[in-house]
Amino acid sequence: MPRKIVIIGANAAGTDAAAAARKTDREAEITLITKENLGAYSRCGLPFALGSHIPRFEDLVVYPPRYYDMMKYDLRLETEAKEIDTKAKTVKIQDKNGKEEILQYDSLIVATGSNILVPPIKGIDKKGILPLHSIEEGRVVDAMIKGGASSAVVLGAGFLGLEAAVALVERGVKTTVVEMLPYVLPRLLDKDMADEVQKMLESKGLRVIVGRPAEEFIGDEQVKAVSVAGQEMPVDFVINACGVRFNVALAQKAGVALGETGAIKTNPRMETSVKDVYAAGDCAETINLVTQRPVVPALGTVAVRQGKVAGINAAGGYAIYQGTLCSAVTRMFDFEVGVTGLNEFFAKRCGFETVVGKVVSKTRADYYPGALPIRVKLVIDKESMRVIGGQIVGGEEVTQRINALSFAIQKQMTVYELAKADTCYAPPLNETWEPMVLAAEMAIRRL
Repeated sequence: MPRKIVIIGANAAGTDAAAAARKTDREAEITLITKENLGAYSRCGLPFALGSHIPRFEDLVVYPPRYYDMMKYDLRLETEAKEIDTKAKTVKIQDKNGKEEILQYDSLIVATGSNILVPPIKGIDKKGILPLHSIEEGRVVDAMIKGGASSAVVLGAGFLGLEAAVALVERGVKTTVVEMLPYVLPRLLDKDMADEVQKMLESKGLRVIVGRPAEEFIGDEQVKAVSVAGQEMPVDFVINACGVRFNVALAQKAGVALGETGAIKTNPRMETSVKDVYAAGDCAETINLVTQRPVVPALGTVAVRQGKVAGINAAGGYAIYQGTLCSAVTRMFDFEVGVTGLNEFFAKRCGFETVVGKVVSKTRADYYPGALPIRVKLVIDKESMRVIGGQIVGGEEVTQRINALSFAIQKQMTVYELAKADTCYAPPLNETWEPMVLAAEMAIRRL
């Protein structure tokens, strides 16, 4: 009898799990279940489609329908998993017409992801307060702009919130970002680097309010204004980007243990506390490679890697996911922001005594046309002298520098070793002295 693999969730983690399972077991019966009306697409691309960098929302769809047929997947669209029975090894599902069915499994992968967190603010249930977590939601915001909406507030200054706000400004919408914490990108950057990002955003016409929560949404049925610090800002609509909540209720009800983060507890094979049940993506816990503590990065890169490991193991193979540095990068207007490892704030919170090296340099030789500024900040553990974090803000070439710092952290490179890195130079591509090396030398001076 062929192995039966059921995957709840058909986006990043789910489809990569299916692909890995298929490569491991060519004969397995693989069923993918999703509440949405199409298969995998890039949620990360939604703000860029909204900003018209990507011509159509449909372009975010990763695989055409024929792909699922070619891979011999049973893709159940507009279908919800209602109940998991881990003793009988079954999943009860219900389609859009209300028809129920019981699916038997040998291995189950929970890739239920996350949803946008709805903050407890008065009036949050009014019309015109929108998430940006699906293609359909992206189309709703797009239609409002095309319909003449000219002012908006974005709640939350994480990557999603800022990317969405940038898209709105690019579409001609007067936009204000409201962040209750003291600075933008509070989970990722330290205040000194975040302040630079805020200045760059504001120079492009985006209004940013930090350290103040939204207090109330005003209007009858439709939101008309947002109250912040006692002042009312008229708006046509609001985008809620306050963060995400892990979709773990289905697994928890089935007796699957949650970890200290509130997400599903997993081991390096992405196994849960229940035999033959795996978890991957935003709903699953993993380990931070620096702190060795549980973390849920809610990143597409982590989701696909976890999905691959879960798929291989669910199909009878062997693979492990060792953990994450939460490396992330984005582009806003004409500059880029990237992070990896721990920032200074979280490093100290986790018990590290740190030393920082920070420089401002150029992305090309200073005399070469088009040279752009770049800021590099390194976080060093004073005791071991290892690099444990990096933050970069610049006009270009941020991604590969973040990748290089990720390699350095994973290999437990000391700041002295990084300072001796053999880097390359050409006037149109880089300065003679690589900015990461200069930042390492600054940290050594402080040591």
